[in-house]
Amino acid sequence: MAKKIGILGGMSPESTIAYYEYITRTYTQRFGDFGYPEIIIYSVSFQPFVDWPSQGRWDLITDTLVDSAHHLEKAGADFIVIATNTMHIVFDKIQDRIGIPMLSLLDAVGQTISKKGIKKVGLLGTRFTMQNSFYADALKKYGVEILVPQDKEAEIVDATIYNELVKGIISPASKEKFLGITQTLEGQGAQGVILGCTEIPLLINKEDTNLPLFDTTTIHAEAALDFALRTD
Repeated sequence: MAKKIGILGGMSPESTIAYYEYITRTYTQRFGDFGYPEIIIYSVSFQPFVDWPSQGRWDLITDTLVDSAHHLEKAGADFIVIATNTMHIVFDKIQDRIGIPMLSLLDAVGQTISKKGIKKVGLLGTRFTMQNSFYADALKKYGVEILVPQDKEAEIVDATIYNELVKGIISPASKEKFLGITQTLEGQGAQGVILGCTEIPLLINKEDTNLPLFDTTTIHAEAALDFALRTD
């Protein structure tokens, strides 16, 4: 029997949908049937997770996500994925307070980049993802160095995520801005770019540039599917 996947979602709805869709459709593409693992989704109210980071209330974020993870645990999930990049800032604190394993997005991304032999990557995400060191710290053990946009470009990325992408708004003008920012990162030595917000792949993808893009949504969702199907 496959392990039951718990998705801690709602941050935002678009990314939660993408995880569910990727896991179920990828299973069917691989095996030709509809026997994908059972999936339990706990969708939080997103507004506090927009407000609290700006207030520095990572304690409230941790407590609320721990409570949410307990709901998944009680519902029968065998392991949990947090369907967002930024909240991995408190990943270890959540893991310490629950009784089932969580599958880290950061480890899945680090392993994927390392297998490609890439040593330096750009990172696009919310300002909390780009400004904090949790990504750089996690990928250091895979021999990967992180580059982030300069302040003005970082503001564009963050504003686009919160004002457009989490609302399902896809703007051609924003797409051009993001592709320009990836070119700037490439000019600084980036051999690829991490789409470090689970909504960014809604805007740009590998067909838009020759620079390798690492879609954290699909990387993490595929890792969840693989882990669910493991028999060990």
